[in-house]
Amino acid sequence: MEPSRSGLVLLNSSFSVIAADAEAVQILTFPEKGKNGTFFQGRVQSRLLDQNGSPNPSFIDEFRSGNRSYRCHPFYFDRPNGKDAQPAVALLLQRKNGVVCLSDVANRFALTTRERETVELLLRGLTSKEIADRMKISPNTVKAFLRLVMVKMGVSTRAGVVGRILSPHS
Repeated sequence: MEPSRSGLVLLNSSFSVIAADAEAVQILTFPEKGKNGTFFQGRVQSRLLDQNGSPNPSFIDEFRSGNRSYRCHPFYFDRPNGKDAQPAVALLLQRKNGVVCLSDVANRFALTTRERETVELLLRGLTSKEIADRMKISPNTVKAFLRLVMVKMGVSTRAGVVGRILSPHS
């Protein structure tokens, strides 16, 4: 399996593209390869900027390109000489490798700390009794936490919880 490469885009203070590496261009223009700079600039504006009606737009955390999921990490620069041609933001685009970030899952489904802990142990393949022993609670309390998680995720089984977490389309 080839290593996951990252893309890099440099933007000025108006969020116009100054430069981008080939990987970033490939990620953002897929499947329309070979498009011009205006197309690429439009892709940066439409896919990475989160306008939210705010005068100060921010950048989205995640986006999809084809069947792949990516994270967008913005890095802001101070521009000591104040010239607009200098980079103001660098965007690092990294492919998500299917690694589950439990804080993202907890935020997405509004899980409590104890529900999150239960899900983490469930993902390790532990039974309700083993989860109860680790959390120092009764197996019935574990089952109650799992039922709450299932309701929040809209599933009816423990396998459904795992599937919802691992599914890129949920």
